[in-house]
Amino acid sequence: MQLMLDDLDLSEDPRLAGEQMEWIDEWEWSPIEQVQDRSLAGRLIIQEGSKVLGMPITLSSNGGAWFRLGTIRTLQTMLTPLRVMLLKLPDGGEHYVTWNHAAGAPIVARPVHREVAPGPDAPHELTLRLITVAPPPPPPPDPEPDPEP
Repeated sequence: MQLMLDDLDLSEDPRLAGEQMEWIDEWEWSPIEQVQDRSLAGRLIIQEGSKVLGMPITLSSNGGAWFRLGTIRTLQTMLTPLRVMLLKLPDGGEHYVTWNHAAGAPIVARPVHREVAPGPDAPHELTLRLITVAPPPPPPPDPEPDPEP
């Protein structure tokens, strides 16, 4: 079972149990958006619609998974505006995601052991805040070669 974010294998070291990240807000999202209002006569007006994308995916160690500082540094290099990434979950689920800056810091890491100068293998607990988005557009096709005269 792998946990992948683009090409970064977050579960590469089985001793650290990276695949045990918990999706802490999986059941806090509704696919229906509803707005309630009152008419001037006092009647209830309800408008509803289906949400297409925008489901938050917050993955957290919650004491069950550790990550090397080197992996966290690699994640930090992935913090670019509107970057669309493929998230592959251990249960086989796949989602296109981007960083959810509106929910707070998109990457939160806390050392397991306090060290003054931690090395790249120092274990950390980790929280990743992501949100589902549309897949990236396919690359444009190669141009047709000019016919010979």
